[in-house]
Amino acid sequence: MNPSPSCPCGRLDARRQALPYAACCGRWIEFQGSAHAPDAESLMRSRYTAFVRERADYLLATWHPSFRPPSLGFDSGIRWLGLEVKAFQALDADHAVVRFVARQRDAGGRAHRLAETSRFVREDGCWYYLDGDLG
Repeated sequence: MNPSPSCPCGRLDARRQALPYAACCGRWIEFQGSAHAPDAESLMRSRYTAFVRERADYLLATWHPSFRPPSLGFDSGIRWLGLEVKAFQALDADHAVVRFVARQRDAGGRAHRLAETSRFVREDGCWYYLDGDLG
């Protein structure tokens, strides 16, 4: 029996088994302020998981203040289906980009694909999402 549900981000361990939420993104989402994602890819994965779990608090806290919206809402009926990280590139010690594809199904049953190249910055030891280009 799996002690914890698999993390929505899809990260695998060394044996190619899905990591449980508590050992993956949950350690940053549930313990905001006391633990931070160690790199931009981990932050991006945890942000995807926060969208799946509708955790606006975490999404806003990990959005760089210069780009952060005042609030965040969620579309009802959206079902997130999976995440695929296509590329991760550290530009320097404090800047990185992550290219990913997230799949979802809307309330009407139509499937959608969100492809984005996201930009991240590290300040005071914490990674933040800046913005991204769709496509």
